[in-house]
Amino acid sequence: MKIAFASSNGDTIDQHFGWSEHFYLYEIDKEHFECVAKIDSSKKIEDEHEKLTYKIGSIAQADIVYSTQIGPTASKMVQSEGIYPVKTTEGERIVDAISKLQEVLRTSAPPWLLRIYYKSQGV
Repeated sequence: MKIAFASSNGDTIDQHFGWSEHFYLYEIDKEHFECVAKIDSSKKIEDEHEKLTYKIGSIAQADIVYSTQIGPTASKMVQSEGIYPVKTTEGERIVDAISKLQEVLRTSAPPWLLRIYYKSQGV
């Protein structure tokens, strides 16, 4: 499955969804992960709805997006595009978030995560 991380540096999750200028896209399965893209989402757009539409479009291939914050409107818009938003602690390392996610997938994944995982696997 593909996970987008709102990050200013590619190492830590340290950005608010709507303000993030970059997302790092990872391909993840239960055992492996690989960064497959650095997505530039820095285009300046004044209108809030247009800005959110642009941000969501930039990560359209993601199944899940991690950020430090996401507002209720953005969260609903993200979910309506089939992307699951996850808020996390500012400064969490991307590799640590991936490791936790992989452990949950291997041991006790909730139904929402299993749906995303198996859908991404073509099952």
